[in-house]
Order: sequence, then structure tokens, then C-alpha cells
Amino acid sequence: MSNNTLTKNQITEGIIWKQLLIFFFPIMIGTLFQQLYNTVDAIIVGRYVGKQALASVGGSAAVLSNFVIGFFTGLSAGATVIISQFYGAKNQKQLSKGLHTAYAFSITVSILISIAGWFATPMLLRLLKTPTDIIPDSILYLRIYFIGILFTLTYNMGSSIMRSIGDSRRPLIYLIICCALNIVLDILFVIGLNMGIKGAAIATVIAQAISAFLVTRSLMKSYGILKLELRSIRFHKDLLKAELRIGLPGGIQSFGYSISNIIIQAVINNFGTDTAAAWAAYGKLDAIFWTVCGSFGIAITTFSGQNYGARRYDRVKKSVRICLAMALGVCGSLIIFLMVFCRPLYGIFTTDESVVDIGVYMLRLITPSYIIFIFVEIFSGALRGIGDVLIPSIITLGGVLLVRLTWILVVTPMTGELSTLLYSYPLAWGATALFLIPYYFHRKKKVLTT
Repeated sequence: MSNNTLTKNQITEGIIWKQLLIFFFPIMIGTLFQQLYNTVDAIIVGRYVGKQALASVGGSAAVLSNFVIGFFTGLSAGATVIISQFYGAKNQKQLSKGLHTAYAFSITVSILISIAGWFATPMLLRLLKTPTDIIPDSILYLRIYFIGILFTLTYNMGSSIMRSIGDSRRPLIYLIICCALNIVLDILFVIGLNMGIKGAAIATVIAQAISAFLVTRSLMKSYGILKLELRSIRFHKDLLKAELRIGLPGGIQSFGYSISNIIIQAVINNFGTDTAAAWAAYGKLDAIFWTVCGSFGIAITTFSGQNYGARRYDRVKKSVRICLAMALGVCGSLIIFLMVFCRPLYGIFTTDESVVDIGVYMLRLITPSYIIFIFVEIFSGALRGIGDVLIPSIITLGGVLLVRLTWILVVTPMTGELSTLLYSYPLAWGATALFLIPYYFHRKKKVLTT
């Protein structure tokens, strides 16, 4: 990236709707490809190994791996917001310190998670009440996954930093390359060499390792004033504190989401392997919406962060309005698509009619309420970009922990019905939106006044 690009930053100076689209599409496509890592595993093992293997890859194992990634992504958001603001302000010294602190943090956390994950996996799967017929495969898959967690977290941190300074193209290219590699390796290991679950896990780790290498190499060579030097990777106390101040509430928020999902998975597992397999496939279809919606959230975080750092408060407010309208249009269309085509989509994962019927029921019950969360995603992303994360995280945790968990632990056992459990999702989103939307307008009036 040349110095000319720095003097003409399109995020702080260009046409907002056009730049949002240019920035959003590579993020969305890239995130969809990232989701394909685990989805391809689920499709191949579901079709060629069986529904027990599908439940192993996409059930408890997926919940636990998403817990780790979600918590780390929440924490790393602090680094990306700080870097985005320093980039908008063109502060080269602080940019360098923030980058190398972020990488030191990723490496340290990866080592701790690998050790803890290896030893804790059997206990965690039992706590989730994982069906006994899928526990051995789930343990195998997760332990291999945790061995390679360094590559996953390094890629997530590095690509987030690249997007925070406005480059969403390179992470997309790298993901396409590595997803294609993952598919080839899945076919080779699972079908060709008959390695089953182990082959799917190894394929994913290898592909993530390649993506981590490519992202790290780009940060070492491609961004002018932002340059990664391996020998300079270390903690800078002041930057670490600033990154954690912003990232920790997001990490705790993700932790709350993950805890509720873990409890829901435990309840789902009580309904048997068919329901667990249907929930696993639902999670892959569900991820399509969250990928698109989350990409809008990433886009508005970067736009609000850079414009806030450049003191372009008018552009912060305008970009939020435009991004919300775009998200409602795109995500609303996606909701309709999922509702209409859910049955053939489920057929991609399994030919078991019982599993498909349960999955279609789940999706059609929950999906219409996704529209509520679009407002939560955009407004919380905008607040995160200006460094306001504590109160939005508290509001979100209130919706997740107080509303959702209370419903799951108190109301659901009264009926013992799957539908009662599923209603916990729209109830939690509605409660969160009820408080977060007024808070956003309050902060906009107070902070973003030119």
C-alpha cells in the first residue's frame, strides 16, 4: 500500500455507500469461505461417514470450537479498533506497537488454549451430555483442532487487522485459496484414504496453517507504515491495556453467547442423535445469515473507527444509516431464501428424512426473528468502532444471560418441548434490541456532535 493511499483514504473521504459495498463484499465472501472450512467437513462426513459423524463435527465439537474462536475474536476486536483509529489518524509509531502487541497476544493465547483444550476435551463433551455414540469421534476431532489453534487465531487476528485498515481484498483471496485446498484435502483424506473424522480435522488444520502464513506474510510486506517484523513481536504494556479495555467486554459478551449455546447444545443432545444432527446442519445454514450480518458489522466498525479517528463525525453518523439500510435489504432477502429453500439445503448434509424434518422445523421457527438482530449488529458495531464497548456488552449479556438462560433453565424444563427451547433466541434478541437501540441514539447525540 503506497503513501498516496494513506493521503487519500477512501473510507474517510470517499462516497460512503460505494465504499461500504466495496469493503463489505470481500468481507462477506471471505467470511463465507471461512465458514466453509467446517461446513465442508460436515457435508463430507455427513454424506460419506454417517449422521453420527455429522453430529460429531457439527454438534458439541462445533459449539466448543466456536466458543474459543468467538471469545478470541471478541478480545481481538480491541486491537483492530485501536489500529483502525491510529491508521485514520496516521500515527505510525502507535500503529507498530499495536500490531506487534496483537501478534504477541495471539501466540500466547494459542499456546494456552492448545494445552487446556487437549486435556479438557473429554470432560467438556461429557458436560455437554454429548450422545455416547459420538463422543470418541468428537474427542478426536477437537484434539486435532486444538493442536492447530495457533494457525486459526493467527489468521483471525491478522485478517482482522488487514480489514481494519481498509484491505478486505487480500484476506478474501487467501481464504478462497485455502478453502479450495481444504475441500481437496477433505476428499483425499476422508473419501480417498478413508481416514474419517481424523482426516477432516487434519485437512482443516493444514488449510488454516496456509491462510495464517499468507496473512502474516502480507503484514510483513504490503502496508507501508504498518509493517510486521517477527523479531519485534512482543507486548507493549500501554497498547495491551488499551486493546484489552476495548476487547475484554467484547470477549465477555462472546463468552456469554457461547455459554448459552453450550447449554442449548446440552439440551439439544438430550433429544437424541437425530436432533443433534439436525441442529448441527442447522448451524451451518444459520451461519450463512450470521456471516452476512456480521460482515456488515465489521464494515461499520471499520468505517466508524477510521472516521472517528479522523474526527469526521458526520461521516460516522451517515455511514451507520447507510449500512443499516443495506443490511436490512440484503439480510432480509437472505431470510426469505432460507425459509423457502431450507429443505433442499438440508439435503446437502444428510439423506436421513427424520433429521431433515427436524431441521426444517427448527429453521422455520427461528429464522423470521433474525431481522431483530440486524439492528443490534449494526448499532453495536458502530459503537465498537468509536471505542464504546462496555455498556453495549452489558446490554447484550443481559439479553443472553438473563433472558435466554432463564428461559432455557426455568421455562423449557416445564414443557420438555423443542419449540420452547428455540423461542429463547428471539426473546433474547428482542430484549437486547429494546435497550441497545435507545443507547446508540443517546451516544450518537452525546459523542458524535460536530
